[in-house]
This record gives sequence, structure tokens and C-alpha cells, in this order.
Amino acid sequence: MAKLWAGIDAGKGHHYCVVLDAEGNRLLSQKVRNDEAELLKLLGTVLDLSGGDRVVWATDLNHGGPALLIALLVGHGQDLLYIPGRTVHHASKIYRGDGKTDAKDAAVIADQARMRTDLQPLRAGDEISVGLRLLTARRTDKSADRVRAINRMKALLLEYFPALDRAFDYTRSKGALFLLTKHRTPDGIRRAGQARIHTWLKKHGTRSSAAVAKAAFEAANSQHTIVPAQHVAEGIVAALAREITSLNEELAELDALIAEKVAEHHHTEVLLSMPGFGPVLAAEFLGATGGDLTVFQSADRFAGVVGLAPAPRDSGRISGNNHRPKRYDRRLLRVFYLSGLSALKSCQVSRTYYDRKRVEGKSHIQAMLSLARRRLNVLWAMLRDGTTYTPAPVLPQLLRQQLAA
Repeated sequence: MAKLWAGIDAGKGHHYCVVLDAEGNRLLSQKVRNDEAELLKLLGTVLDLSGGDRVVWATDLNHGGPALLIALLVGHGQDLLYIPGRTVHHASKIYRGDGKTDAKDAAVIADQARMRTDLQPLRAGDEISVGLRLLTARRTDKSADRVRAINRMKALLLEYFPALDRAFDYTRSKGALFLLTKHRTPDGIRRAGQARIHTWLKKHGTRSSAAVAKAAFEAANSQHTIVPAQHVAEGIVAALAREITSLNEELAELDALIAEKVAEHHHTEVLLSMPGFGPVLAAEFLGATGGDLTVFQSADRFAGVVGLAPAPRDSGRISGNNHRPKRYDRRLLRVFYLSGLSALKSCQVSRTYYDRKRVEGKSHIQAMLSLARRRLNVLWAMLRDGTTYTPAPVLPQLLRQQLAA
């Protein structure tokens, strides 16, 4: 049984710590700089107050600003709980006063840790998992930058050369992006000619150079009107095409680094054996979980964290009124949803289960969530036992109907 509870309202440059005893009396209220020496001094002060008894620490952030604090507490064998900021916000409403201060938030965190028994223990995560979380976050940022750049470029092409905008899928065609670095106006493409553009693309190693040149020339022949400020727009399009190409190269480098890093983790063989999981989704899974599922205690609790366990909304005589939860880890839900979509193409067991749910009247989203929950249970058991995926034999449809009859 703990004697003291220390709540940390985490920040970037400073944290605020409030320590409560078993009766809720405030023993310490202190602002501390996010510096190793200052944090070690705080740790020593709190341990002195405890007199050798157990101290439970709690914080409202699990990465970012408090990363150094978390590493110090875990390194010194301290019990650490995680209370989401949303929970702290709602809990603050039941305490006296309408004001919001760092001291009040830290006190609420400490008091919630003192009273509640359902809070999630916080662990720093292993070296590889933390690295994968950083790499996948970087990849997400670069992917978003790429999507924004492509959308801006297509919007500009639509203003002065809509035929060329329709001619290519710029999310896939590297040759089309390279074309835009030099030829991007109707009159300019016609002056250069299809043969010359083909030769130029082929010289620079562009795949399907003949098809790209032909599509561009046909688009140019379909428009002879010069839109006002075309010369301004085409300059921006060229810059965006170079930016997208650079982002594609960065993403390829990140994917290679992620694949290399994820191969070092002891769960990788199990994860990659699961249909639908590739290096990137495996890396996102490890980064979000810290590489340790024992902290979730059971598959049902893990499903609740992922957002795949229905939340009841019963009242009075109304029962069985289940809804999708509002509080869950969106990164993990994305991992299971995307891996399920991928598994539909390569795993007959997943496809059969999905089709059965659709026959039962479920929508595509509902069927995918049901499939994701089923796959979560399988993956949980695989990681618990350290076994790779072995697909169950799928009975032919005629035999299934005969057995059902």
C-alpha cells in the first residue's frame, strides 16, 4: 500500500509536482525545471517525505516533455501511472473552484492516483520501440507534407492546365513529376514535341517514358488558350514537383530505416507473420505499445484501449445499447484497421470472416471493426505465447453449407 502520491503536471520547460498523503493532505507543492539535476533533487525530496514507504507517481503525459522525468523514475524503480489529460480535465470539474493552474492540475492528478485503481501503469518502453515511435511519427509528418504538396500542385494545374492535371496520378507516377520540372505548359509541351520529351525522359531513366510523353502531348493538344498568370503558376508547380520528389526520397529512406530497426525487435517475427502486417505497421504497433503488452493485462482491456470494445449506453429498461467508444488510442486503431484491409487481399480466413459479417447485414466499417477485433485476439495470443501465425483451414463454401444444414 502506497503512503504518498505524487502528481506531475508535465510541461516543456517546467513540471509542477504536488504530493499527497493517504488522507489527501498536501505535503509538497513545487515547480521544478525540466533538468536532470532538478528532477533528481525532487525525487530525493519526495522519497525523504515517504520515510522509505512506497510512493506512487502519476503524470498526464506519456512522452514528449516528461520523457526525461519518466526515464529517471523508471530507472529508480518508482511506480508510475498515466492519467490522460482529458481525464484530468473532466476530473477537475468535481474539485472546488473554477480556476485552472498547474498546481491544481498536479493536485488533481495526485488525488486521482490516490483514489482510483483502474489507472494504467506507465513504462518507458524499450530502446527499439521508442526509436520506432520517433521514426513513424517522422514518417507521418513527411507523408502529410507530401499529401499537402500534391494537393497544392494539382490545384494550381487545375487553374491553368486542367488536361495535364487529369493525365497522371501524381501520387504514383515519378515520371510525371519529373516532367513537371521542365515541361508544364500547353504551349511549352507543343514546342518541345513528343519525340524530344520522350528522349529527354528516357535519358534520365524515367520508366514508361513513351507513355508519359504521349499523355503530356495529348493534353497539350487539347488546350490552346493561355490562362492569365500562367507563367507564375508554372513556376510554383515546378517547385512543388521538386519538393514532392524530395519527399518521396525521404520517405523511401525512412521506410528502409524503419524496416532495419523493426527487424531488431524480438516481436518482429511474430508480427510480420500476421497477414496484413508489414514493417511500417509493425513499427507503428511497437511504437504505440512500447513493445510490451503485459501492461494491458488482458486482450479485452487491450481492445478497450485500441477502441475495438463497444461502450454500453444503457439506461433504465434500455439495455444492450452499445456504441463505439470515444476515448481510445487512434494510432493503434489505425494499425489494426489498415492491417485488416491489407489482409483481405492476402488472407482467405480474413476474407471469409469479413464476407460473413457483410452477409449478416453489417456495413463495411462494422465488418472491418469486427475483423480487427478478431485479429487483435489472435495477435494477443501469438505475442503471449511467442508463436507465429498459422492459418486455420478454410472449408469450401459447399461443405460449409452442408455442415450448417
